[in-house]
Amino acid sequence: MEKYVLAIGELLIDAISNQSVTSLSEAADFSIHAGGSPANFARYLQKCNANAKIVATVGNDGFGNLLLDKLKKEGVCSEYVLQQELYATSLIVVGRTKGTPDFIAYRNADCMIETVDETLIANASLVHSTAFALSKQPAQTAILTAFEKASKEGIPVSVDWNYAEKIWGKHNNAQDVFNQLQTYKPLLKFSLDDMERFLGKSLSIEEAKEYLQNVLCTAICLTCGGDGVYYKSSLSHWQYMPAQQVEVKDATGAGDAFWAGFVSEWNKENAIDSCVAKGIHTASLKLQGIL
Repeated sequence: MEKYVLAIGELLIDAISNQSVTSLSEAADFSIHAGGSPANFARYLQKCNANAKIVATVGNDGFGNLLLDKLKKEGVCSEYVLQQELYATSLIVVGRTKGTPDFIAYRNADCMIETVDETLIANASLVHSTAFALSKQPAQTAILTAFEKASKEGIPVSVDWNYAEKIWGKHNNAQDVFNQLQTYKPLLKFSLDDMERFLGKSLSIEEAKEYLQNVLCTAICLTCGGDGVYYKSSLSHWQYMPAQQVEVKDATGAGDAFWAGFVSEWNKENAIDSCVAKGIHTASLKLQGIL
């Protein structure tokens, strides 16, 4: 059986403003797009010629059908996407921007992942999820259980720690979840914005690197937009690779594209430098609207 990357988490609708805005209060109209970080990641993996499957939940509604059709058209296995009768497909309203998007989340079906098939995990080359997907039960327990099973099988796990307090809520267990994730020594992706939201304060790149220095992981990337990517494996020192200078048309999904490029090379057992270079290239295509 051909191996695949298994993404677990949110598959949802992005309603993205048709105009570039600094705040959603400026948005006049929106276009509907298939979204969700793990789903985007899986789609971009397919574009990097890496096989991907996704475990997710959507509503048994028009938006859910739209999302399933989109996965099928882009070659992502949709067999493990459950359509819920009692919950509506989740919706994120996003402001189009050249920087970090402003957004409002209307969540329902996405967090209703309850179990992940053990055989599906066992046949994966890597298991991936996000802080967004881990923010609510029952998905949180299901994903952590899947990571534990993967780790015991020697299968690497990957996390995009795209933390946001307005997704997790003010009083949450994000730090406890993050501590548990470290026991699996994951591949970790942070943006500088993620770091600031997680720690609740503005950070310089050097301050972010200092915090991440002590995080248990197999490899870690700190993406800093136009300032490039800082990265290291567990046994190495920080390294740096500049971003490609391109005309940015839309930053939405660029982080998912970067991580798809990175993981597609990691799966080939290539050096971390090659993984980061592929990630930067893939992200640049998304920023230009090519991908």
